[in-house]
Amino acid sequence: EVQLQASGGGLLQAGGSLSLSCLASGFTFDDYAIGWFHQAPGKEREGVSCISSGDGNTVYADSVKGRFAISRANAKNTVYLQMNSLKPEDTAVYYCAAVSGDYYGFNSLWYEYWGHGTQVTVSS
Repeated sequence: EVQLQASGGGLLQAGGSLSLSCLASGFTFDDYAIGWFHQAPGKEREGVSCISSGDGNTVYADSVKGRFAISRANAKNTVYLQMNSLKPEDTAVYYCAAVSGDYYGFNSLWYEYWGHGTQVTVSS
């Protein structure tokens, strides 16, 4: 059974930091790019960051560049999203998703597997 388990969300004040984790199982993790997306109430889901399979190339949304860092530990089947200098506009449910092959990016239609989200709430 394929599973993606996102964890690490919480409630915190602006300027704080959180580290999200995405634990994968049921597929060959090394062969998949992993993306983080978020969805705020009343808004569409948006890509936040993703990391490729193989070389671990990364992409960030403009809104999080310089504040967020994505990394992966293949031996642990886990991708991390370190979020620093959090802002109220970062408040959303954060999801991780997996896509096989060479693609990595923010087109959610390409992603094959999705996990349940973890809530991040940043107060001003």
